[in-house]
Amino acid sequence: MSNEWWRTAAIYQVYVRSFADANGDGIGDLPGVRSKLGYLAELGVDAVWLTPFYTSPMADGGYDVADYRDVDPVFGTLSDAEALITEAHDRKLKVIVDIVPNHTSSQHPWFVEALAAEPGSPARDRYLFRDGRDGGPPNDWESIFGGPAWTQVGDGQWYLHLFDPGQPDLNWENPEVRAEFESILRFWLDRGVDGFRIDVAHGMVKADGLPDAACSDQASLLTSRALPYFDQDGVHEIYRAWRKILDSYPGERIGVAEAWVPNAERLARYLRPDELHQAFNFHYVEADWSATAFRQVIDDSLAAVAGVNAPSTWVLSNHDVQRHVTRYGGGEQGMRRARAAALLTMALPGSVYVYQGEELGLEEITDLPEEVLADPMWERSGHTERGRDGCRVPLPWSGSEPPFGFGASSWLPQPQHWANLTAEAQRDDPDSMLALYREALRRRRELPAEGLEWLAAPEDVLALRRGAVTCTVNFSAAPVTIARPGSVELASCPASDLGLTGDTVTLPPESAVWWSGDRDG
Repeated sequence: MSNEWWRTAAIYQVYVRSFADANGDGIGDLPGVRSKLGYLAELGVDAVWLTPFYTSPMADGGYDVADYRDVDPVFGTLSDAEALITEAHDRKLKVIVDIVPNHTSSQHPWFVEALAAEPGSPARDRYLFRDGRDGGPPNDWESIFGGPAWTQVGDGQWYLHLFDPGQPDLNWENPEVRAEFESILRFWLDRGVDGFRIDVAHGMVKADGLPDAACSDQASLLTSRALPYFDQDGVHEIYRAWRKILDSYPGERIGVAEAWVPNAERLARYLRPDELHQAFNFHYVEADWSATAFRQVIDDSLAAVAGVNAPSTWVLSNHDVQRHVTRYGGGEQGMRRARAAALLTMALPGSVYVYQGEELGLEEITDLPEEVLADPMWERSGHTERGRDGCRVPLPWSGSEPPFGFGASSWLPQPQHWANLTAEAQRDDPDSMLALYREALRRRRELPAEGLEWLAAPEDVLALRRGAVTCTVNFSAAPVTIARPGSVELASCPASDLGLTGDTVTLPPESAVWWSGDRDG
């Protein structure tokens, strides 16, 4: 791709544990990912983002890192990682890896040393150890996974973990912490990675004095109000230092923020010219199914990034949220809406993310047996929150019976009806979700890099133009007749369902169409 490839890139998220298993142990691994690079190249994406594959006790699926410079044996070896990067580049695919800087594993050598050290020692200063208050934790902060965000150790002090107790938060006021992560960045950049997705990018700096949040159910407030442990202004100093490192390497190496912040304007702060390149657009993920809601979030997103000369990103699903087929209603309705949302998303200017399996139309598996649930949210919530395992069920590749070519077995059970959704079953079906994604990704490359013009449309319809392409989306549950924008290029519904009559077209319910030509919409 050309310079600044990241401004328009289609990036495919691989949740390594659930993508492809090469050694038959039921868990996806790096050789498995490497074996499917041809599939990803054929799909038409530009880059692959790999979730953590580092040495880890797996308290949170690898987001609890014990060694940032090595590969956990369940996923392969460091040589496997290097071979994967090399082959991806040979196939013209960029490689983005996760980095987890807010916290380490409780089995990281630093934390083991901290537990053995005295209160106030340099080893403890790498983390956030504090004395308690009134016989309890130092403040009222809550874990995102449920329960208090503090755990007491044997000498009476408490340590902070905004996630699982096996994920102690680092103290980013400590220069040793900052130097260590700059070294980790260079370690992977030297091995050819093209960028980093930064886990909890909004979390490393905490408010001075660690004040109370003064509210409950804090995890539900991540995108609606300020919290004293997230989105503090001090994080931006960290990213200015990281940007200098990224810019010192050839080939446009990038940083991508996972930042849950209250609004698009706060998100744009992470994208200033001397900070990160992209940030995930969670407000787009959370948009209700309506023309008004999508129009609002698209306008807000584009306006926010325009001021910092950054691209917006468009994300429908990832490993932390319910799959959008299910979010949009499930069943036939969810599938219709997901197909329409895919065409709308691909029509927008900026960078688009595809979560593994969405190109197959996979839904959330909501009825996994309790005994297989692995997400720490399940235990931390007292078995009231099932967690995120439902969007992490291993992919169906081929065959008519589970595990559908994933491997010899799969660490989470796949439903039998996925036999109709395997990559093999969809590969040669022109009406499949896979075919729709391939064609949309191919045609997306022909759109201009920037610019979007809204066209007049009925209340439940969005119509936008980019270059010579117009995209119309009918969000309503009823057919809607509009002036025909041009010739049909690509449709989320069967072409025979489009009511083309002279200068008008009747759009089927919950459908999207790309049109070519110069007719006004």
